[in-house]
Amino acid sequence: MPRTFWRLVEPVDADVDLRDPRQRAELRRRHGSVLGAVALGGAVGALARYGIGLLWPAAPGTIPWDVLVINVSGSLLIGVLMVLVVERPGAHRLLRPLLGTGVLGGYTTFSTYALDVHRLVEGGHPGAAAGYLVGTLAGALFGTWAGLVLTRRAVGHR
Repeated sequence: MPRTFWRLVEPVDADVDLRDPRQRAELRRRHGSVLGAVALGGAVGALARYGIGLLWPAAPGTIPWDVLVINVSGSLLIGVLMVLVVERPGAHRLLRPLLGTGVLGGYTTFSTYALDVHRLVEGGHPGAAAGYLVGTLAGALFGTWAGLVLTRRAVGHR
């Protein structure tokens, strides 16, 4: 196995072009701070999701509204974040890993959404499962779109 194999499969910021030697070198110097930002943000997002689940538990056989609201609100915030961090210059280089990958990645839970759909079907509630399946997907897509559009209007971006 070539020595550099592990470097190519590590998670990297999507803005880093690994074909560019300067960006690869920069990644080596700054990788620890990015991982730290993602870990810190992920802990904050996961704790927020956990807290909402405690405050708003779903009864068995019913639509888990807490997860639906978490995923739709997280998608809306991702739209807001993408405009403020990606489309506007000058954002700190750790803001996107901290808030996007970390906080919102830990906050949203599409794996729980898939498991909840499965549980509803297995529990004999196919109508609720179908509504939850479509409602969450539509809500998340609309939330992201609304976050993008409303934030662009708010900051005066076309």
